[in-house]
Amino acid sequence: MRVIRKYANRRLYDTEQSRYVTLEDLRRLILDEIPFRVEDAKSGEDLTRTILLSIIIEQEQADGEAHVFSNDLLAQFIRVYDMAQPLPLARYLEQGTQLMLEQQKHMQDQWQQAMRHSPMELMRELAEENMRFWQQTIGQAANGKGPGDGKDDDKTS
Repeated sequence: MRVIRKYANRRLYDTEQSRYVTLEDLRRLILDEIPFRVEDAKSGEDLTRTILLSIIIEQEQADGEAHVFSNDLLAQFIRVYDMAQPLPLARYLEQGTQLMLEQQKHMQDQWQQAMRHSPMELMRELAEENMRFWQQTIGQAANGKGPGDGKDDDKTS
């Protein structure tokens, strides 16, 4: 697991690559599914959750159109924290998000499969098949063999 150290000056240092990194760099690690742990450089305290939340906040602010967390949803989260016996929200969100990602990947795979059989793809495949046929036919003619004249097989009668 890659270790990222957070210094008092708020800078993040990737110990594996020996360089300072940004939240955007850490976001790319997440997208590439590279596990990492952020720790306080002085105390060694695990700060990963705090940094992940910072990445989410930065993402929410970066794209004004694609908010995942509405004000209502965030208010509901705050209410869950204040319940006498909080719901197992983390587990529910993790499982729901995992299911959503799996379904999205499945849909993308199906879409790609469907696009492979689109009319344009079919035309491309037919064109390639025709090209192979004509190349083979021209090749046989150049060798003095004609289709169906018996010269194209190596068997002798």
